[in-house]
Amino acid sequence: MKQPLAYIHPAAKIAPSVVIDPFVTIEQNVEIGEGTRIGSNVTIMEGARIGKNCTIFPGAVISAIPQDLKFQGEETLAIIGDNTVIRECVTVNRGTAAKGKTVVGNNCLIMAYCHVAHDCVVGDNVIMSNATQLAGEVVVDNYAVIGGGALVHQFCHIGPYVMLQGGALVNKDIPPFVKAAREPISYAGINSIGLRRRGFSTESIRDIQEIYRYLYLSGLNNSDAVERIEAELPATRERDEIILFVRNSKRGIIKGYV
Repeated sequence: MKQPLAYIHPAAKIAPSVVIDPFVTIEQNVEIGEGTRIGSNVTIMEGARIGKNCTIFPGAVISAIPQDLKFQGEETLAIIGDNTVIRECVTVNRGTAAKGKTVVGNNCLIMAYCHVAHDCVVGDNVIMSNATQLAGEVVVDNYAVIGGGALVHQFCHIGPYVMLQGGALVNKDIPPFVKAAREPISYAGINSIGLRRRGFSTESIRDIQEIYRYLYLSGLNNSDAVERIEAELPATRERDEIILFVRNSKRGIIKGYV
């Protein structure tokens, strides 16, 4: 739907059913899918790729250049999947030469004043509560829930189905299926309520609890704990996902609460 009070670059590719409110700015090299609504005073800059049936609330800025002094004007993207809601004054920067794109997945809720920096990858069904700030190249896996005001250090990895406390300062990786809380940020048990809501069986939840007993309550270091988990616990999708996450962690995983 054309809006005479909006500026839309003639080279932008916008599906016919997109609704654009007044005072929107849409630059060239932008693509927006069917059924999406763009609220007033939104700015969508070069390199944006926005999926179907999204809602972007007033004041958001999508695909601004990275806040990274190494950026040299290279052509990069900011990709937002289908059915994602971007609330007021959210900023999603496009990528750098490091990865070439910033990605926010499908069915996400990114609440007001959140920031998604260059080259981040946010999975599907993620909830980022108000004023969450992701530094560059952070990875947030599917179904993670991040409490309001959390600050996540660059290169950190937040695993799937994690529940992260509001106001957290995250400088280590957070493995799958857990709650992370306290200061400094620590393991606070598994996200059993979230897992039940997502259809995990009682047996699977017990298996996950047992894995984390080895990692956090056995007195073993992470490498020894992973070896014992692999040797002593039955192979499951969740077990293998946790083992792979811990082994691949570049920053190291959060510690248990002392």
